[in-house]
Amino acid sequence: MTDLQAGVTTALSPLVRRILAPNPSVMTGPGTNTYLVGVDQIAVIDPGPDTPEHLDDIVAAGGDRIRWILVTQTHPDHSSGAADLRDRLSPDVTVLGFDERDGFSPDREIKDGWVLEAGEFRLKALHTPGHASNHLCYLLEDEHLLFSGDHIISGSTVAIGPPDGDMGAYLSSLRRLDDMDIRTIAPGHGAVIDDPMAKVQEYVTHRLAREETVAAALSAIGRATVDELVPAVYQDVAEALHPIARRSLWAHLRKLEDDGRAISDARDDLDCGVWEPTPGPVGA
Repeated sequence: MTDLQAGVTTALSPLVRRILAPNPSVMTGPGTNTYLVGVDQIAVIDPGPDTPEHLDDIVAAGGDRIRWILVTQTHPDHSSGAADLRDRLSPDVTVLGFDERDGFSPDREIKDGWVLEAGEFRLKALHTPGHASNHLCYLLEDEHLLFSGDHIISGSTVAIGPPDGDMGAYLSSLRRLDDMDIRTIAPGHGAVIDDPMAKVQEYVTHRLAREETVAAALSAIGRATVDELVPAVYQDVAEALHPIARRSLWAHLRKLEDDGRAISDARDDLDCGVWEPTPGPVGA
């Protein structure tokens, strides 16, 4: 990942450049990737955090050729820089996203199948709920390249945090990619992924295996809170990461309930809900 350096503009193809934002963390990995698509007319995908030096880098790379600002989701590490970036450029620059939330307000709301037709490229929006209910990926059809935001990232799996995050929707959104001609993934965090279908299958396999681990642990304990289940389910994860893992565990339990394999007295309460298996071979 030697080219993943904050503030450095890296050409990924004749149409695509990447700038890494200076916001590394446990949740963001090296930081948030901002992408510039196009040459004469530019679309910025995920302007990232509202950090002056990062916005300076975007303006320096695109300048008055930037026409559109698109976000994959309204989580602040992807979207909070959108308004200030537009203010630095021109009121004619259009901010686009699925909906208004988390302090993000688009000029235009876009949905599944929306297409940006530019002279040099064509971007298609794909609604991919799961990590966030308003998550969009963007397919650069000219290069069969998917800008995946937080749907697929490099270096780790994706956190799914209810109630907005939904494990069942996430798995469905992953499987949606199976029949698409995607040759490269440009993720919201981490390096470019050159074998996209293998990565998708890795994600699906991991999530289904974790689901069975959750079901087996719940069956063995019989009745438990999320926090009581975390040590049994995430024995392969450092204890320092358990506060993050507990939200994905909650997402798995909610999916098990949707599938009729578990039940809770307070499905929407992460801290107080008690879960138990439904009668039958839950841990099979």
